[in-house]
Amino acid sequence: MIQLNQPHTRGLTVGRVERWGSMVGGGALILYGLTRRSLGGVALALLGGDLVYHGLARNEGHLHEVFGFETAKDQVPAMTIPFGHGFKIERSVRIDRSPEELYQFWRDFENLPRFMDHVESVHTLGDGRSHWVAKAPAGLKVEWDAEIINDIPNELIAWRSVENADVPNAGSVHFDRASDGHGTKVSVILKYDPPAGPIGAAIAKLFGEAPSQTVRADLYRLKQLMEIGHAPMGARL
Repeated sequence: MIQLNQPHTRGLTVGRVERWGSMVGGGALILYGLTRRSLGGVALALLGGDLVYHGLARNEGHLHEVFGFETAKDQVPAMTIPFGHGFKIERSVRIDRSPEELYQFWRDFENLPRFMDHVESVHTLGDGRSHWVAKAPAGLKVEWDAEIINDIPNELIAWRSVENADVPNAGSVHFDRASDGHGTKVSVILKYDPPAGPIGAAIAKLFGEAPSQTVRADLYRLKQLMEIGHAPMGARL
């Protein structure tokens, strides 16, 4: 009985050692990479983040607790992101334009780079699909194809990235007439899974390019664009 249990116990011990080795080594790479403040440093930090992420992922409950991951399905159509992964962002702004005007403007996805500072281009591909190119930290770029999965004219547009996206994401934008009848509340719900999981998100935030920051700034630029006709790019709010 004892002999039969020994290999199993040893396997568990080796597994723990491997996890801690991955986390410690990854943490060292993150610290070193961030001190470099260069493209090579970001690459090292992301590699370290991936090691830490997979070390922590062996204990999902702890990972969810530390990084605030979603622990249940929510209203974002995020089938493109595995359950238990990713981050959720909700932002809204009131704009002095009708839901119809705002929906029509947003629904033409090639308008989006006019107020989304980190989006370089969006090209429609037909059949509800589009190709996106966006800026990433340290001068890098990420690309993905997206598809519309829900479209209610003047009310709602929902999308998700398709296979092989550099940054899997899903979300929706809602256009609700203000309760006093003047203007529209535009609300964005976004879920995304950055490279190297939560560590990648922390690195992006360090470089000032976290989606939670950019979505807020983008909505403010949309407000300026629709109300006064222009939106200064590059501003940090």
